[in-house]
Amino acid sequence: MASEDRAAAGVTREEGSLGHQRIAFTVMVVLFVLAPFVFYPVFLMKALTFALFACAFNLLIGFGGLLSFGHAMFLGTAGYVCAHAAKEWGFNPEFAILFGTGASALLGIVTGLLAIRRQGIYFAMITLALAQMIFFFYVQTPFTKGEDGIQAVPRGMLFGAIDLSRPLAMYFFVLVIFLAGFLLIYRIIHSPFGQVLKAIRENEPRAISLGYRTDQYKLLAFVLSATLAGLAGATKALVFQLASLTDVHWTMSGEVVLMTLLGGLGTVFGPVVGAFIIITMENYLAALGQWVTVIQGAIFVACVLAFRRGIIGELGHWLKKPL
Repeated sequence: MASEDRAAAGVTREEGSLGHQRIAFTVMVVLFVLAPFVFYPVFLMKALTFALFACAFNLLIGFGGLLSFGHAMFLGTAGYVCAHAAKEWGFNPEFAILFGTGASALLGIVTGLLAIRRQGIYFAMITLALAQMIFFFYVQTPFTKGEDGIQAVPRGMLFGAIDLSRPLAMYFFVLVIFLAGFLLIYRIIHSPFGQVLKAIRENEPRAISLGYRTDQYKLLAFVLSATLAGLAGATKALVFQLASLTDVHWTMSGEVVLMTLLGGLGTVFGPVVGAFIIITMENYLAALGQWVTVIQGAIFVACVLAFRRGIIGELGHWLKKPL
């Protein structure tokens, strides 16, 4: 009877958690639909693309336990490929984004097969080394235009009918992409695959003893994360009509780590909140110059000391406590 009561209590808590997540998702969608009528659409689009990037990174580290210091290579690769396809080959925006996302998926397979053989800090260092190789390749290769980047990328006509040069049209296109990516990640982490991934994160030797091929699960998680990061990068290239070395630099990999930790590692909505906070700081504190980095560092230290679960993680922890 006691075990049955505990199981029933566990099911009740899980149902309650899913109910809260559905409510939070509905509120988030409503806010994002109304936001462009209050805030600058380009700022919101930048925040949405980085929110998707952070969610993709969180899928890998928060639910797979794999810390990558080179995730910017997927963001930047998709941006370059998408921008080149749209400007030089005349691809429609939907095909340019798919082409860029596919390039990041392919890069994720290649780099994942190399990096997934190691664990912990060794995995992180391998991803950083691979990302630096990709960065210097893009510095030298002609199609990226070096430090100038690929500029004046046309947004084009979506499905040949919707003019994405209009800010609101582009914003809602970006919002649909973000929501699709967010829901895909949500489905992944609540699927049997996601449950196995969490088990590997908690105790990989035990997962191996149960018969799971953990390297295959980790590789698939790595490729999915790379693909979604590429989707964010390709969309960002169309938003700003630019693909540059900034998106593939190692500092971008560090920035997405900060976004994820600030919002809440291993939470569903944490990376979204963290991305919006960081992008808002960069936008509204830009007049302070290099002091923005100092302020970000101070906030990060304060968050680690006072909010170890991140903003959303701590909020969720407090809500579970009795009033």
